[in-house]
Amino acid sequence: MNTLIVYYSLEGNTDFVAKKIADKLQADLLRLVPVKKYPEKGFAKFFWGGKSAMMAETPELEPYSVDWNSYEQVIFGFPVWASNITPPLRTFIRDNHELKEKRLAAFACQSGKGAEQAFKKLTDTLEGNTLTATLILFDPKVKPKDENEVSIQEFCDSLS
Repeated sequence: MNTLIVYYSLEGNTDFVAKKIADKLQADLLRLVPVKKYPEKGFAKFFWGGKSAMMAETPELEPYSVDWNSYEQVIFGFPVWASNITPPLRTFIRDNHELKEKRLAAFACQSGKGAEQAFKKLTDTLEGNTLTATLILFDPKVKPKDENEVSIQEFCDSLS
């Protein structure tokens, strides 16, 4: 099954996992990049990211191209911000109605909690689509664990 992984990563955790999944599934990657970057450190990172997520903002993204006829499955990846999906992912979903015809899954990286709520909000944003599989990881790049590798493999197995 041809798969596209669409993801946003601020600190590298989501990018780290997206590349692992892409390698296992031989999937293509699309990293979402907002035109206006989010702060990467300190209080500003949490304030602006959390505010943007809670307000369901949809920032402008740098140009990208997707040939929807090439994909049967789309996997979303995102860090959890204020128990929500990241705004760049929200923009992507809003702008791509072709997603309604695809098999969808998602993975989330978090430092604390909120991924379950974020998946619910993601499903609400998808307007009728459901997620066939989900995966939650805790800071997988900065806090690697053997169990993460097992979880990633199980997630991939459920999608192939």
